[in-house]
Amino acid sequence: MTYAWVQDVPIDEGLYKHVLAELGDEPLAGLVAHVVLRNDDATLRYVDVWESEEACERAFDERIHPAVHRVFQEQGFRPDGEPPRAHVDVVDVLLADESPRR
Repeated sequence: MTYAWVQDVPIDEGLYKHVLAELGDEPLAGLVAHVVLRNDDATLRYVDVWESEEACERAFDERIHPAVHRVFQEQGFRPDGEPPRAHVDVVDVLLADESPRR
């Protein structure tokens, strides 16, 4: 079942790009869409859609959290835990180069 959430994170675009570089070019298994928006205060908002909650958690455990922790340690950034995710129900995901996922 599709799993999606929204999360506001207390980082800026520069730190986000460091994390992306640390993740590398290999696609994240189970990720359908990842959209990053800039909030008014220059922090970021993630909107993620995954094939399943299990795929999401596996990607975070195996790839995302290790990359984030390495970058944060390198940059001396010490967040107060992980910001909460707000689960959202997916009605449709339409990507420009693919068919709708319902």
